Amino acid sequence: MSAPVIDWPDRLYDTFKRAGIRQVGYVPDAGHARLIDRCRADPEIRDVVLTTEEEGVALAAGAWLGGERAALLMQSSGLGNCINMLSLARSCRFPLLMLITMRGEWEEFNPWQEPMGSIVEPVLKLCEAEIFRARKPDEVEGLAERAVQTVFGDERIAALVLSQELIGKKVWTK
Repeated sequence: MSAPVIDWPDRLYDTFKRAGIRQVGYVPDAGHARLIDRCRADPEIRDVVLTTEEEGVALAAGAWLGGERAALLMQSSGLGNCINMLSLARSCRFPLLMLITMRGEWEEFNPWQEPMGSIVEPVLKLCEAEIFRARKPDEVEGLAERAVQTVFGDERIAALVLSQELIGKKVWTK
């Protein structure tokens, strides 16, 4: 029996290309690894390795002011690092597209991931973000398209929350 083909990151990349996203900020993350690799290989997309996720909010603001579109990739734990900066997006009303891989839910092995994982959606709602949650691979592309339209069509904050089930069970290796 062969492993299932995981192609939803490729569909996210295709959505980025159709949307004209030219900058992608991220803290390296196994859940986003394939999407990051695709963005890094694309000469039309500037990939920016962040030291902390909150820098990605400033990246998105600068991209918008410079006439470009950006996306911020992070884990659910990284959302906690962004709380103060999310007030900037809310107050200044610039488009902010976040793709958040979840931790602290299905088959989580690390109890330290559970507190932030359990409050991702309430935090996003407090920041007036539109939330799109994908649980199955066939939902990802359509929800990504809706998130892109919300962000760049309506100049709002939106997050595509990618369930831990999409990424698969994480195992601790030595």
